[in-house]
Order: sequence, then C-alpha cells, then structure tokens
Amino acid sequence: MITVRDFQPGDAVAIASWLDGPEALFAWSGNNGFSWPFVPDELVAGHAADPARHVLVGVDTGGSPVAHLILRPDAHNWSARVGMVLVSPASRGRGHGAAIMEAALRLAFEKLGVHRVDLGVYLHNAAAIRLYERLGFVREGVHREVTLVGGEWWSSMNMSILAHEWRPRLS
Repeated sequence: MITVRDFQPGDAVAIASWLDGPEALFAWSGNNGFSWPFVPDELVAGHAADPARHVLVGVDTGGSPVAHLILRPDAHNWSARVGMVLVSPASRGRGHGAAIMEAALRLAFEKLGVHRVDLGVYLHNAAAIRLYERLGFVREGVHREVTLVGGEWWSSMNMSILAHEWRPRLS
C-alpha cells in the first residue's frame, strides 16, 4: 500500500514524468493553464501560488511518489474540491487511487470539518468515475464541451459526497 504525505517540490519531477503528452496533461489538469511540454517547475509554481490547497502525494514503501491530488477548501471551510488526481501509469490498478482519495476525504471531513467534497471528471474517464462512485460520490451534472484537446471537445461531470454520506474504509 502507500503512505500519503504533503507534496514536496522534489516530487514534481516524478509526477511530470507520468504525463506523456498534451492529452494526458489536460486529462489530469483540466483548464488549469499548464502547457505542453510540461516541466516540473510549472507544478511547483502552481502549487506555491495557492497556499489554500492541500497537496497530497502517495508514496510507495521506497518513498517514491506514485499518486498525487489537490484538495482546496472554500473560504468558509464548508466545502472542498478535489482536483488533479493522478496515479503513476506503472502503479495503476493497485488501489493507490482509492488510497489517496480516501486520505483526501479523511482530511476534508475529519480534520477540516467540511460538509461537502466535490470534483470534476471527464466523461471518457470511466475508471475514475467507477472509483469515485465506489467511494460514495454522487453524479450531479454534466458540463458539456468544456475543454478543447487536439481538436476534440471534452465534457466533464461534477460529482460530490456529503459528510453524512461518507463512510471511511476500515483499513
């Protein structure tokens, strides 16, 4: 399994290496303004620019990053948004996405005391949608054709989970 900790600038090199082209970059970062080719300094600068973010990194037993996400609470700490969820291609299918998402939900609901956590996911990312539904997220609505990638418009879906709906995994 993985250990989840705060992002460190040295993690950016590994995380940037997981992105193999502009489609992977947009699938991960949406409309956050990153450009291709993506360089680690963009990630470090992006995280530093928003001190309200909680940036989590999952690391394997050797201490190497294998997962990344951000959790951004609103100004009142009533809700938080999950974004930029990414698991290393070599580590997918091992439960790391579920582990880092569970850590984010624990942080949001148990430590920050938010009422609601939401996220956006592109409709073609069926594996992520299945994971979020397994964790208790509910589909709320579709945002049609919000991101233009390689001449194709991608639509996204908003999903959320409320504090009283969340049930932490026993692990």
